Amino acid sequence: MSSGGSDSGDFGVRAGEVTVELPAQPDAGLYFIGRLRTPWTTRAQCPKNGRDSDAVCTVELDPPFRPALEGLEGTTHLWLLYWMDHAPRNLVVQVPRQYGRGRGTFALRSPARPNAIALSAVEVLGIGEGTLSVRGLDCLDGTPLLDIKPYFASTDCYPTAVVGWHRSKTE
Repeated sequence: MSSGGSDSGDFGVRAGEVTVELPAQPDAGLYFIGRLRTPWTTRAQCPKNGRDSDAVCTVELDPPFRPALEGLEGTTHLWLLYWMDHAPRNLVVQVPRQYGRGRGTFALRSPARPNAIALSAVEVLGIGEGTLSVRGLDCLDGTPLLDIKPYFASTDCYPTAVVGWHRSKTE
């Protein structure tokens, strides 16, 4: 493990952050099934989370995966899982700008994580030929798409859920 130094660019290590050496080989393979089209081209432009933006974004599925959209008619919300391909993968302690104190990566929703998988619950605005128009993303334009799953309010919503450190920050 090493402690971070100065912030260098969009995804540099900040003071107080801790990195680790990653294994030489990954344990699994993934298939990108499409790309996410958003108005943001730099990290600084991206909203902190998808619910902070009203931007209409486009999910573009690669041709072989387009038939998998069948049955989504009438669906209002989806989970999108995507690969934050520009984010560092070796940070285990991060210092979020808005909080100024180090937290373990697994206590944060940061894109920097060992497996740069992100998810957003998005509102479906329209379904096209191999595309979806959605609201609720927080990623760079061209981000690789991993999966799409229906959002079930009956099982996906936990109104009493708490993140301990964040509760004390907002009280």
